[in-house]
Amino acid sequence: MPTYTIVYDRSNCIGVSSCALLAEKFWKMNADDKADLVGAKETAAGVWELEIDEKDLHLNQEAARNCPVRVIKIFTKEGKQISP
Repeated sequence: MPTYTIVYDRSNCIGVSSCALLAEKFWKMNADDKADLVGAKETAAGVWELEIDEKDLHLNQEAARNCPVRVIKIFTKEGKQISP
């Protein structure tokens, strides 16, 4: 059962690609030099969300912490932000 939600503001991504290097299962670079969150759904213009399990939390926390523009945020099921 998903425990966390990644919220990604793709519209403000600057294409550094640290997320794709750290968590390649979840993050891929696109031809427009921005990252895509694999399997995510767009919930608002330029904002993508993906539910993840505890086992995938650490990798995505590293991706969030290493994003220089902080466009990756992770929330608990209860809505508390835990990353970055």
